[in-house]
Amino acid sequence: MKARPVKWDDEHELLARSRAGDREAFSILAQRHQHQVFTLATRLAGDHDLAADISQEALLRAWRGIGSFRGDARFSSWLYRITVNVAWTQLSRRKRTQHAPLEVVDNVAATPSSFDHPELAFESANLRGRLRRALLRLPQRSRVVVVLRDVYGWSHAQIAEALGISVSASKVRLHRARKRLRTMLENAT
Repeated sequence: MKARPVKWDDEHELLARSRAGDREAFSILAQRHQHQVFTLATRLAGDHDLAADISQEALLRAWRGIGSFRGDARFSSWLYRITVNVAWTQLSRRKRTQHAPLEVVDNVAATPSSFDHPELAFESANLRGRLRRALLRLPQRSRVVVVLRDVYGWSHAQIAEALGISVSASKVRLHRARKRLRTMLENAT
């Protein structure tokens, strides 16, 4: 019987092979998702170096745990949950050991309309900067919920599962964080 050729573009096959211990298959999956993992880590940590550490640890944990991936959710969702958990751990550890302010990188590219209306582009960039600074002033547990809900569109159930909190705690944290952000933005003008 002739062996069937490997379809490196088929995520289901890559997952099956990865669960069976195929490092090359997992490497391909990791390469496909590394940018999204790093972007999420950057948004949660606000620091490129820490985000790189979080991303690397998340991918290592994913490799170690790929055998337990059941496929109930998409691989990317599972990987993002791992990333959130790693970020949560790293940020908690960092908070206990140092109190340096975090820096955030603006990943928003200029759009053609921003060149047509420079006043609006300036106003938008100014607001993004104020929002980013306010977001970084939030307590870590609030910032994580805001990023996951408002940037990534996660449900409260997904947030609760990823952070090990109740759905109602997720809702309360989001409500309080948004209220605090609003106050910070109003006072910054």
